[in-house]
Amino acid sequence: MFTGIITGVGRIATAQALGTSSTHGKRLTIACPPEYLDDVGLGDSIALNGACMTVTTLDVAAHQFTVDISAESLAKTAGLDSPGPINLEKALRANDRLGGHLVSGHVDGMGLVTHFAQVGESWELHVLAPRALAKYLAYKGSITINGVSLTVNRIADVADGCEVSINIIPHTVENTALGSLQVGSRVNLEIDLIARYVERMLSTSPSTTV
Repeated sequence: MFTGIITGVGRIATAQALGTSSTHGKRLTIACPPEYLDDVGLGDSIALNGACMTVTTLDVAAHQFTVDISAESLAKTAGLDSPGPINLEKALRANDRLGGHLVSGHVDGMGLVTHFAQVGESWELHVLAPRALAKYLAYKGSITINGVSLTVNRIADVADGCEVSINIIPHTVENTALGSLQVGSRVNLEIDLIARYVERMLSTSPSTTV
């Protein structure tokens, strides 16, 4: 589990293909801030732009680790197929503060940035979410964008999905990779975990006993 509170901004240094066909995934080498990996071990989970991945090799002295990402995961996530900045979050420990909201590290869909501009001291971000996720999005509800826990300010159902409006404070822009987003960027979305279970409960008919 994660919280959506980014603990470091790293960079995909290399993205090496694991084979020659479309069924093969990639091995990503992630460069991290100094000391970020001091408490990380092989097999640990780290979310990359909101997608939970497993540490497969570790070089603490060089401040880098690798993960293997399957072709299936590459097809269903954004920003994990080529070098560039990336949000990092280590898995939640039982005694950690829950600073954001409960996040599983499973990407529910990809969104499209339709607007990203500074308004006063903050930034306004609009993301077009797939229609299938619209029922999980609500005013003042939580959404995870590229691994960052954010609060929905406005929603608008449109013909091709649901546009979410979010206000991002300067601290978040400066301490995550969200500042590198542009109109047209694809982003990873994870809906609120509680909303997912509520929808399941409401859509399932109660069982009967004889």
